[in-house]
Amino acid sequence: MLKDHVTQQQHMASCSVGRRLVACLLNVSEARRKELVETVARAALYNNKAGVRREGTTVLNIFNDHDYNRSVITIVASIDSIREAVLSACEEACGLIDMGAHMGVHPRMGAVDLIPIYPLGEEVGVEDCAKEARAVAEGLTERVQGTSAFLFGWADSPLQRGLAQRRREMGWFKKTPQLQAIRPDMGPQPHHPLGLTGVGASPYVMNCNVTIDTQDMAIARSIAAALRGSTPGGLPGVQVLALPHGGAVEIACNVESVEGGPPGGTERWPCFSIGGRPYCHVPASLITTRVAELAGGRGVGVKGTALVGFTPHECRRLAEIALAQGIAEFWKERGEVRM
Repeated sequence: MLKDHVTQQQHMASCSVGRRLVACLLNVSEARRKELVETVARAALYNNKAGVRREGTTVLNIFNDHDYNRSVITIVASIDSIREAVLSACEEACGLIDMGAHMGVHPRMGAVDLIPIYPLGEEVGVEDCAKEARAVAEGLTERVQGTSAFLFGWADSPLQRGLAQRRREMGWFKKTPQLQAIRPDMGPQPHHPLGLTGVGASPYVMNCNVTIDTQDMAIARSIAAALRGSTPGGLPGVQVLALPHGGAVEIACNVESVEGGPPGGTERWPCFSIGGRPYCHVPASLITTRVAELAGGRGVGVKGTALVGFTPHECRRLAEIALAQGIAEFWKERGEVRM
């Protein structure tokens, strides 16, 4: 049995090398109509005109958040196939979501709010993902009339401005963004019902949300500020928002993969390599521990932690399984799949 398992793992690894896998964590501004979100996910998997499945493409996960009214769809394909899969999903989303009628506590500017593309191994470089991200942004603005986009990360050449900086520049963090004041990188002046989409590429960004047992936003914002990587003593690569959520507050973290090893080399962080360069990311367990310490010092407890999707290692491993077993709608069958 062990030999069979090892052989299967070797076969999946060999298949993944040939596929040159990348992931897109597509963020759409809808979660309360789950059937709509699944329709968007299936558009990435099936060629609607021909009615056939796109080979070598899988949707690993759909994360819906009712309060945010936002979903994250994890699409994995080869670097050569990701563009059409993502554009098809975006076209479907833009035809179904009206930003003029959107309600939710999470900041957002577009029906398709975010299109990040990440390499899932040594076989693909971030520069390859950046090229595809720019092509996706161009394709979106050409194929869906009225869409506009800004670029971030490696796709934002030559400046390579990060997502947080680009969002600040676009006014994404404001309660009521002024679309008429925005100058997009591609497409026309943003307007409802489609809004503005961020498109970019970088090493993998994990999403980790920790819920604290309070409704006091002042406490939550102080915890978020202390946690940020830009704060002295904060966690490297971590960007944080404090948002009302389910009668409590969620400390919502974007966890960027940072080049090199953990600071000081004393903590064991998950690591991987892209183009021969080492990257690592803060583990969710450390984020939870740090939030618990910061909240406990203010007399507040922690209610729980949720990963939006997967860690980089999990994403690649599950993609290898899904593609080796020919499972397109993996999010539906994951609990029944032989790992």
